[in-house]
Amino acid sequence: MAINPNKHEMPTQDPAVRAHNFSEVALGYDKETAMAEASRCLNCKNRPCVSGCPVNIHIPEFLAQAKEGNFEEAYQIISETSSLPAVCGRVCPQESQCESKCTLGIKFQPVGIGRVERFVADWHNANSTAPAAKPASNGHKVAVVGSGPSGLTCAGDLARKGYQVTVYEALHKAGGVLVYGIPEFRLPKAIVAREVETLKQLGVDIETNIVIGKTLTIDELFDMGFEAVFVGSGAGLPNFMNIPGESLKGVYSANEFLTRSNLMKAYLDDPSTPIMKGGKVAVVGGGNVAMDAARTALRLGAEKVYIVYRRSMTELPARKEEVEHAQEEGIEFLLLHNPTEILGYQNPDNPRDERNGFVTGMKCIKMELGEPDEKGRRRPVPIEGSEFTIDVDTVIMAIGTSPNPLIKNTTAGLEVNKRGGIIVNEDGLTSREKVYAGGDAVTGAATVISAMGAGKVAAKAIDEYLSAA
Repeated sequence: MAINPNKHEMPTQDPAVRAHNFSEVALGYDKETAMAEASRCLNCKNRPCVSGCPVNIHIPEFLAQAKEGNFEEAYQIISETSSLPAVCGRVCPQESQCESKCTLGIKFQPVGIGRVERFVADWHNANSTAPAAKPASNGHKVAVVGSGPSGLTCAGDLARKGYQVTVYEALHKAGGVLVYGIPEFRLPKAIVAREVETLKQLGVDIETNIVIGKTLTIDELFDMGFEAVFVGSGAGLPNFMNIPGESLKGVYSANEFLTRSNLMKAYLDDPSTPIMKGGKVAVVGGGNVAMDAARTALRLGAEKVYIVYRRSMTELPARKEEVEHAQEEGIEFLLLHNPTEILGYQNPDNPRDERNGFVTGMKCIKMELGEPDEKGRRRPVPIEGSEFTIDVDTVIMAIGTSPNPLIKNTTAGLEVNKRGGIIVNEDGLTSREKVYAGGDAVTGAATVISAMGAGKVAAKAIDEYLSAA
């Protein structure tokens, strides 16, 4: 039978409808479509797709089972190496990882690996009632700092080997960036909760509202009997441009804006936390976080949303799918533009004017691309005399985040680089004996799947260390 040259389309909500709700945009494959897409796999002997997956999912094997409609078997194969299959199927950039290595993609569109993974995980969650089997204890205790993708992966891998694992989370819900950073319309929180519940069934204990470095220190964790510690505390310290006006009312970091919306549910009619709604919004940045912030602002009632990015569409780092969804929803891209100042209202005759200090606009300058920078990307250069002002009420800075310095400042002997990332070796071991780290706490803001890969590497190293002790 001839191979379909194209991926099966992912059904989505109509853009005019979804722009005004927080329901999931991508609706997922049905059974027949998932089987048909899985059947496009060539089952290559050298399995190049696996080399593109940071957690080394056995992709041809799970696709072979999905092709036959054996979805539970496919799920179990994925779960051998991934603790978060329903999450990965939704938010991983498969187009630059596993699917980029797909042999079929040389001539046609690659297999929709992520789309089938999502279906398989959702099928399991909807049809399987048996709890995950808790392994026998091996007598060792490990602490994990942070319940984001790297922490949950490390915890899951160790729990499957019989370790007594306790995860310490600073916020009141487990999931890290999966719950505070990624919007409901891309990753429903019920999906994250289900993945966390599976880890609990494996024996992982999750303690929330505990800030390591403040409530407890890493040294105190060792005093409590833990034999190793994995730090997966993420990169929650927002970056700003240091331009005039960033302290005005109505200026947010994307981190704060998304946390208020996603975790604190500011989208409700009577929210427990305030957030700016409506008006005109400018989001500065071009990554996935910028897309999330812009699309969230739209759903919160903004009449106009701009993405302001200093390079061109070619250099824009967000996933192609997220950019296309944003464009379909009516978000305007101001490419090759850079902010220079945020403007605010001030009534000199009435210091009590309630409008004082609120954003009224943003000055921008047009850019052109010059010579490549140290990363190989052409450096944006301002065009003299091209300044102009856009009328906005809210500005959201989505230009990256850095690791929080709290753990570094409270842990003697823990070395970090100039960006604040914890320095580790190839096994995730830090400069402190028995302290490992991975994910955004090491690299700065990166992808969910790369953080999961780091958690997996560290779990393997911790197991080898404690097994030999």
